[in-house]
Amino acid sequence: MTPFHQVLANNAVANITNYTIWFALTFWVFIETQSVFATGMIAGVYLVLTAAFAIWFGSLVDHHRKKRVMIGSSAASLVLYLASFAVWRMAPEDSFHDVGGPWLWVLIGVIMLGVIAGNIRSIALPTLVTLLIPEDRRDKANGLVGMVSGIGFLTTSVISGFLVASGGMFATLAFGIGFTVLVLIHLSLVKLEEPEPQAGAHDEEPAKKKVDLRGTLAVIAGVPGLFALILFATLNNFLGGVFMALMDAYGLSLMAVQAWGLMWGAVSVAFILAGIVIAKTGLGPKPLRTLMIVNLIMWGVACVFTIQPSIWLLGAGCFLWMFLGPWAEAAEQTTLQKVVPYERQGRVFGFAQSVEMAASPLTAFLIGPLTQFVVIPFMTDGAGADAIGDWFGRGPDRGIALVFTVAGLVGVILTTLAFNSSYYRKLSATYAKPTPEPPAVA
Repeated sequence: MTPFHQVLANNAVANITNYTIWFALTFWVFIETQSVFATGMIAGVYLVLTAAFAIWFGSLVDHHRKKRVMIGSSAASLVLYLASFAVWRMAPEDSFHDVGGPWLWVLIGVIMLGVIAGNIRSIALPTLVTLLIPEDRRDKANGLVGMVSGIGFLTTSVISGFLVASGGMFATLAFGIGFTVLVLIHLSLVKLEEPEPQAGAHDEEPAKKKVDLRGTLAVIAGVPGLFALILFATLNNFLGGVFMALMDAYGLSLMAVQAWGLMWGAVSVAFILAGIVIAKTGLGPKPLRTLMIVNLIMWGVACVFTIQPSIWLLGAGCFLWMFLGPWAEAAEQTTLQKVVPYERQGRVFGFAQSVEMAASPLTAFLIGPLTQFVVIPFMTDGAGADAIGDWFGRGPDRGIALVFTVAGLVGVILTTLAFNSSYYRKLSATYAKPTPEPPAVA
């Protein structure tokens, strides 16, 4: 097994471990408190902190060897999971039932930081693709990365549900601590040759290992069309927040919770299938063009998969959406790996993650009240129900469906404008130019 494949497998286990703990925490908090407010706050704060830390994490990745940074990431998670276990053991009996109690939120905060520390790996991994994989095979390697993410998505909810049901937070933290130790031991044994970190052309003070947001912005601005690509991904995530906020509510209006969970387990296979196909065929010579075509199809699907209240239509739409997601992610990563200098990639990936992830929770916080108080009445007994209710349907579920359809139309319009923009042509031309390979190992 090559060093890249060993690191990829190690990352897969680390991600499954971290996100299993995160899912299990959410399940456990709801069982303990029966509070939707608590679980909503957990999700919102997690996304905000992830976005806030991403730029700093990118700087750490650029200023240190990648293996060392990934070991540090798992070591930090391990320390925080051990601290979480100590908090759980020291807390008074029944203290976690109170949604306003300090013990509950201390435990949530420490576990949250442990999971977020693992996000350093998601920034370091694409830079290792640049270092270890020849340029003409990076798209296929990014497909493998997507496949690993799909396997994690498929298994995490199942494992976390089993852990909470069988042993609550004790079993969850024991699982996290044990597998994080195994990940640390395995990664320390992987032989990964890396060059010494180098200062980029825009580093003002390379001796000081700082965040250097100004230098990162200068690198992005120096690549024609790169800011537009990050903005495009951010707007896509902004629209994607609609699905994060409303998908469960819509699905549960059509089927029982057990069936909804089984359906998501089934459609998650699309992630893995997409990764296998990309690893086999690649993205083609123009990954940026692939990104635009994939987005047109995704948003086109979003326009119609709730056009009627059908479980089969919903399932097919979700499957296609999840199958195409890894293509978009791999295309964006492949483009960035080509046009951004290797010594700055961590900071650029971190900046992109920070900006893009900040969009989804913002939409989720806005779209819930808008749907509840405006769109649902509009489609229940308002003007919308009178105008299109005879064929589209009436009621709260059709109000949610209308939001999905409108979001899909906006996405199609946005992608069409981006596809025909001068920024797309400029970035495509930059990608077509030959670029220097990453620095050799000393």
